[in-house]
Amino acid sequence: MLVQAQSVPLYKQAGAPIEQRVEDLLARMTLEEKFWQLFMIPGDLDNPANDYSRGIFGMQIRGRALPAGRVPGDELEQREGRDAPERINEIQKYFVEKTRLGIPIIPFEEAVHGLTQAGATMFPAAIALAATFDTKMMSTVASTIAAETRERGVRQVLSPVVNIADDVRWGRVEETYGEDPYLSSAMARAYVSAFEKAGIVTTPKHFVANVGEGGRDSYPVEHSERALAERYFPPFVAALEAGARSVMAAYNSVDGLPAHQNPRLMNEILKRDWGFKGFVISDASGTSGATVLHMTEPNTPTAAQHAWAAGLDVVFQSQYGQQRPYLDAVQRGLIPIATIDAAVRRVLRVKFELGLFERPYIPTALIGDKGTLNRVAALESAHESIVLLKNDRVLPLSRSIPTVAVIGVDADEGRLGGYSNPGKGTTILTSVRRMFTTRSTVNFAAGPGRTVREFDVVPASQLSSGPAEAPVPGLAGEYFDNPRLEGNPVLRRTDTRMDFRWTLNSPGRGIPFDWYSARWTGTITVPQAGVSRIGVEGNDGYRLYLDDKIIIDNWQKRSFSTRTVPLTLAPGSSHRIKLEYFETTGVARVKLIWNAGIIDDSSEKIAEAVEAAKKSNVAIIVAGIEEGEFRDRAKLGLPGRQAEMIEAVAATGRPTVVVLIGGSAITMPWLDKVGAVLHAWYPGVSGGIAVADILLGEVNPAGRLPITFPMSEGQLPLYYNHKPTGRGDDYVDQTGMALFPFGHGLSYTTFEYSDLVIEPAVIPPNGTATVRFKVRNTGARPGDEVAQLYIRDVLGSVARPVMELKGFDRIQLAPGEQKESRLTLGPNELRMLDWNMRWIVEPGVFRIMVGASSKDIRLRGELTVK
Repeated sequence: MLVQAQSVPLYKQAGAPIEQRVEDLLARMTLEEKFWQLFMIPGDLDNPANDYSRGIFGMQIRGRALPAGRVPGDELEQREGRDAPERINEIQKYFVEKTRLGIPIIPFEEAVHGLTQAGATMFPAAIALAATFDTKMMSTVASTIAAETRERGVRQVLSPVVNIADDVRWGRVEETYGEDPYLSSAMARAYVSAFEKAGIVTTPKHFVANVGEGGRDSYPVEHSERALAERYFPPFVAALEAGARSVMAAYNSVDGLPAHQNPRLMNEILKRDWGFKGFVISDASGTSGATVLHMTEPNTPTAAQHAWAAGLDVVFQSQYGQQRPYLDAVQRGLIPIATIDAAVRRVLRVKFELGLFERPYIPTALIGDKGTLNRVAALESAHESIVLLKNDRVLPLSRSIPTVAVIGVDADEGRLGGYSNPGKGTTILTSVRRMFTTRSTVNFAAGPGRTVREFDVVPASQLSSGPAEAPVPGLAGEYFDNPRLEGNPVLRRTDTRMDFRWTLNSPGRGIPFDWYSARWTGTITVPQAGVSRIGVEGNDGYRLYLDDKIIIDNWQKRSFSTRTVPLTLAPGSSHRIKLEYFETTGVARVKLIWNAGIIDDSSEKIAEAVEAAKKSNVAIIVAGIEEGEFRDRAKLGLPGRQAEMIEAVAATGRPTVVVLIGGSAITMPWLDKVGAVLHAWYPGVSGGIAVADILLGEVNPAGRLPITFPMSEGQLPLYYNHKPTGRGDDYVDQTGMALFPFGHGLSYTTFEYSDLVIEPAVIPPNGTATVRFKVRNTGARPGDEVAQLYIRDVLGSVARPVMELKGFDRIQLAPGEQKESRLTLGPNELRMLDWNMRWIVEPGVFRIMVGASSKDIRLRGELTVK
């Protein structure tokens, strides 16, 4: 037995201490084998040209493309989703049995609000889960997602998103837990705990402060150390305390240095100050952002050198071939061996902790169909997340209403939001039809939708160039290394589609990214639908010629515009066309557009919606927004002509309910003209049922806003827990107040607060006080109340927020029932950063505020720290 044990390498001995196993395996690894443990990609083993013989950190193993005629989310795809573990096992078997050292991979995936694989359950968006103000529900949801994740063989999720959403223009607000550090920390803690207990590595992201000025994704962040520590770090700290073993860096720069090359963030704060023992991964292709975006590195190998030196451990890229500059940096000795070994140790330690060396495969026989059970959890979380913003005695609706109008494309789409699988949720239209009695009639009108389509990019099929006897699709392009179309072209090629967006690079090799011009020539053929407008969309510096005559002359650099000209081009006719463009600062956009075949029927669609409302006793309008990753919004109103439709329907005099679909705030100039407004967020796979249940009073709404809704974009950023102003809050033309405050949400019943007790009323700096109060349901319906506890430091040595959420309690109450809530305030809730950047509990008086929102305070008292 002793001889046999000695013949087995120490790192393969399950009973040996993990640190000894790590060191034994590390000593056996070549430099290239070490590198591959620091490189992760989406992929599989299908391409024989990709050499994985030296292993890899992990893979994001996605399903294969659907065959023609397949519908995302159908039964066959769900079955394929359940078969995914077999595919992971096949891939894992190669790394365990065919590579020299047999180091298993970590299969990873996205799971912000559900595993993004075919057939997995999609829960309400993260912002909706935050709106539940219910950490127990969050734990249930996270545990359910974790179970689906584990049984499919995924051992790391690139979730949760714990960035603070303090500017609601940001397109990724839907992925977050809102604007408040306390609420975000509570939700992050619940999510991470459930996953890590299930043996799945969580990856809170993006470190740190991923939204910059203007609500723009990954814009530079210039927050002070105080702001970072007080507002943006707490959810990350909470996630790490809950057991997160990975952290993802952010695309943006922080204080002038890209987050991926920022030693202050990774080495000093994360690893030294917080004692983080896990590994830091890059955002997808984020390490080289210093080269092509931030312009702080001359090339990718040096970007890799400084990223690893700063504390990055694992490079996440989008495809196999992108390993070359990173491997080159390692092979050339740009990264010290000690730095490489430290990163590899972190990775191997987690792989041993996960038990991958002993149990690399998934027991597929144990996988069962839990779809129905998990959809119940999805329904319950959707019920809790929906926020009733306004109700002028319109809701709930009676089942006996003779006729109901359901209006809006979102009523029949079942959108799940960003980072979802290809399926869709139960629709509101279907659910409303099922809920009403057989004597009721439901009239549906799609309305004008979320977009107004005026022009299309001219398709390649209508463009040609080359000799008349042998034309080729597309236009002949000539590219010059100057902005004046001078000299000989540096590059000639045929471009099939005039739709260009050069942001990170130039049009081609040999052309500066910010100093060039281009000319495209050829023939444009008019389709049978004819054309009445043609033009160019893009940033300035373009000219358009038709039949050798200039029709648009915008040869200047000023802004972005869409310029078209009216004309009549006969169906089937062909014309000579020339488009010229120049760029002198970089970031180029240019499209050749026309209105061939486009019919604007939005007025007719609005008329149909109005007619449906006139034929009905009540109108339910389901309206939505467009947003998402790299889809920030400059305007917060409903896109397209939806707002116009709402006003037209409301003008019929029919009681009008608006259900909002989206993951962020929406401005509402039509608010006073409708009877009720529900914010359903992206309510998940069972969302349509949840909305119908609340519309008809089967469930009493109790969601609360985890973000502040502004009256207009000019107020942004606007969040409730700001520090005091030095003058005033208002504008000359508008109030500084919110449209709907943080924590707001109505109910079909009423609640009364009483008997606030703070004991003890005086505590030492390290002491704890209990805040007790009673809540009674004074209405006729059962319902949940979300009691919220806020504090204010009455007199601080540094400026403190005007109020801060420090506790909440979601309480279920029957009509007439009363319950006592107990919330705790201690050093974690009362601490502050003093002038010397030390965390202390400062002696003084704290105002204690309890109520139904940050504005609806019902009880008030004081707590003294001595």
